[in-house]
Amino acid sequence: MFKQQDEQIQQKMVSVTLDGEPRELPAGVSVAAGLFSIGEIISRISPSSGKPCSPHCLMGVCFECLMEIDGIQQQACVVEVQEGLVINRGSLGKKE
Repeated sequence: MFKQQDEQIQQKMVSVTLDGEPRELPAGVSVAAGLFSIGEIISRISPSSGKPCSPHCLMGVCFECLMEIDGIQQQACVVEVQEGLVINRGSLGKKE
C-alpha cells in the first residue's frame, strides 16, 4: 500500500541498521515512512498492553512511532532517514 508505484521514479537508498540487521531505506523521507515502504508496519510493542503499535498520525502527535534512533527515544515520523542510522524498536526486533 505504501510502496512507490511508479518504477521510473528512482529513490536513493541508504544503509541503516534496523533491530541489529542491515537494511536499505529510501533517503529523504521520515523513518516511519521509510519503514512503511519496506513493509515494516509495526513500530513498537505497547509497554502497557503488550500489543503491536503502528504509526497513526505521521506528524508527531500520537507517539505511536516512538523508537530508539541513534540511541535516543524519538518519534520516527519526524526523523529523516540518513545513511548509517541505528534504529531499534525495543523487544520487537529481538530474536529469542
